[in-house]
Amino acid sequence: MPLNNIFRKPKNELETGGRAPEKRVESDVEMTECCPSCGYNIPVQMLFDNHRVCKCGYHFRMSARQRIDFLTDTDSFAETDADITSTDIIGFPGYTDKLEKIKKVSQENESVVCGTAEIGGVPAAVFVMEPYFMMGSMGTATGEKITRVFERAANDKLPVVGVTVSGGARMQEGILSLMQMARTNGAVRRHSDAGGFYLTLLTDPTIGGVTASFAMQGDIIIAEPGATVGFAGARVVEQTVRKKPPAGFQKAELLLEHGFVDMIVHRSKQKETISRLLKMHREVRI
Repeated sequence: MPLNNIFRKPKNELETGGRAPEKRVESDVEMTECCPSCGYNIPVQMLFDNHRVCKCGYHFRMSARQRIDFLTDTDSFAETDADITSTDIIGFPGYTDKLEKIKKVSQENESVVCGTAEIGGVPAAVFVMEPYFMMGSMGTATGEKITRVFERAANDKLPVVGVTVSGGARMQEGILSLMQMARTNGAVRRHSDAGGFYLTLLTDPTIGGVTASFAMQGDIIIAEPGATVGFAGARVVEQTVRKKPPAGFQKAELLLEHGFVDMIVHRSKQKETISRLLKMHREVRI
């Protein structure tokens, strides 16, 4: 076994690249992505046309902006709080440099994009987490932005649609990041007490403090096929209980079987499904 570079730190594609294309790719050389499920090299153009879903059904990750374009009505999205961004609030070594790199790679200021939009003609407040910004990890700025979404929605009597993808609370902000679990839960509760409807769409992966807070607080919880949803990672659970987890552990299909999510919806049907649920809630309120 070759030992060259055995101790070299592995590349983190979320910091150095790997971002999904935002637009159709025009090139003489056909670009492809390899499906981790079936191994098929899919032309990027085909993925773009199929909302980044392989012919085998595997759902590739989407950026927050791609999600917004896909789920909301054309030109209806109005972003809010775009200027709120993370800072090195506890002096964590290297965090400032990492944030600058991530902002350039993700082309976002924070791990969540928030605003208002119409979905199938129904006005709603929306937040969509960004997998290419430190895997959608939740820091203080993330918590602030999501809290404001629910506060505005309660005041304006709007439903909230949230799309989650996250590796959990951001360790570089210590206990302050964990505090966002309680903070966002409080905002969800106040919105609910005001009669608001909240729908969550869980995508791969939704893990850690995000799962333990606002991700699982929706009145209706939808998941994408094959999405990993849980608190601790599978390896951590296995090492703790000293037992191998069952097949499909923490996958959306197992969560549906045990009642943790209400439905699994293929990406091609998500806008239609969310629109229908929003209209049903609006009719009930009227």
